[in-house]
Amino acid sequence: MTHRSTVPGRTDHVVVVGAGLSGLAAALHLCGRGRTVTVLERDAVPGGRAGRLDVSGYRLDTGPTVLTMPDIVGDTLEAVGASLTDRLPLVRLDPAYRASFADGTSLDVRTDRDAMIEAVRAFAGPREAAGYARLRDWLTRLYDVEYSGFIAANVDSPLGLLTPQLARLAALGGFGRWERAVGRFLHDERLRRVFTFQALYAGLPPRRALALYAVIAYMDTVGGVYFPRGGMRAVPDALAGAASDAGVEFRYGTTVSALERRDRRVTAALTTDGERVPCDAVVLTCELPAAYRLLGYVPRRPFPLMAAPSAVVVHLGVSGDAGEDTGGTAHHNLLFGDAWRTTFDELIRDGRLMRDPSLLLTRPTATDPALAPSGRQLVSVLAPTPNLARGRLDWDRIGGEYADELVGLMAERSGLRGRTETLHVITPADWNRQGLIAGTPFSLAHTFGQTGPFRPANLPRTTDNAVLAGCGTVPGVGVPTALLSGRLAADRITGAPDLRPRRAAEPAGRR
Repeated sequence: MTHRSTVPGRTDHVVVVGAGLSGLAAALHLCGRGRTVTVLERDAVPGGRAGRLDVSGYRLDTGPTVLTMPDIVGDTLEAVGASLTDRLPLVRLDPAYRASFADGTSLDVRTDRDAMIEAVRAFAGPREAAGYARLRDWLTRLYDVEYSGFIAANVDSPLGLLTPQLARLAALGGFGRWERAVGRFLHDERLRRVFTFQALYAGLPPRRALALYAVIAYMDTVGGVYFPRGGMRAVPDALAGAASDAGVEFRYGTTVSALERRDRRVTAALTTDGERVPCDAVVLTCELPAAYRLLGYVPRRPFPLMAAPSAVVVHLGVSGDAGEDTGGTAHHNLLFGDAWRTTFDELIRDGRLMRDPSLLLTRPTATDPALAPSGRQLVSVLAPTPNLARGRLDWDRIGGEYADELVGLMAERSGLRGRTETLHVITPADWNRQGLIAGTPFSLAHTFGQTGPFRPANLPRTTDNAVLAGCGTVPGVGVPTALLSGRLAADRITGAPDLRPRRAAEPAGRR
């Protein structure tokens, strides 16, 4: 049988299972291309793993906290004629991060080229400043080569990679190792960390991750980091609002229990409430095991799927208004421990907790004070941990104690001196209870065997009119890629529109 690249037959009415970022993107693109779309979501609100929780007047984001590449959000809204400026006012964060190191030094990571060159010069000298300028140029070229041909396109087989872009990517060193690639430009070990820590999102140590994944460093350190008023929950709210206004039907509190089939086609989604929702095609955005259960098959792979490391996240209320008792913390703060290489071995190889943790501290009230009660700050601390497939840790027993250790470490390294109260703790056991693979919010690692055409495909071979979207399939993990995953799923149903290269740009509506 010849492998198909799009859904054959009628596709007038599409059911999207899940209103996470990929499901919302799929719904918007499908609606904009003339399809009737019904979204079935088990929760009461949109967002999926971009979750939310209100606690004692605090508005918590329980999923991603870093927003990059807002033009991709804008493209998603524009699919139905909506405007990023009108739907989602954004603030560009400056600095994007504040990096603090075990030797007591710190660096504000700025996305303006000249400002960052001067910051690096003051931090590590003129040779490193010149190296940063060359690194920035390399990251930009890497992104330009990768975006339209690899990140934002469906590739059906390894042969589909054999394009002139592949040769350019190889010439740029994209198939070398991330750590070594950055080391060609920067010698200061602290600076290398700033441009390689993102490998954790790919689920691999920088010394093992392919250099092509350094585009993640491009997205935040060059493209910029943004924050929406109202918190990250404003992103799915804006997408869902635009979709609803364009005619997409949302049914919240609706769990899909099975798919009705006729031969190789899905004819309806069946819900736990006994409802039958007929469809001509279906987009499944649930976790891969749940999607495969609904489809009634699991693809055969030569090697087991490998999940990325997980994390513990502690949400805190801290006394003091913005600018008071905040110890110089910015919106996003990288608190590096002294250990580095051994940290990745502990997490990924050994399945142990970090002996010298590096942390991401996020203080969203630095940008939007309304996210906390008057006189209080909202802070979250993220510590990478082994996933449940690698580590054998009883998180229901040790989670509270480990959270307390992280709070103490945060106070020591960040300088936050206000009185703290723990609002909410999320551990790998909690992620697992949400149905996330191996108890990790970062889904499958981006090993070579789980990249591009080797990643679980978004077009199942045993069903003609079902498509997958989300972090577990192409192109991978992260807010921009989740949105692109939804667009790629829509392309499988309608055919792909003409692609145009996307370069990170400041949205016209920022303020």
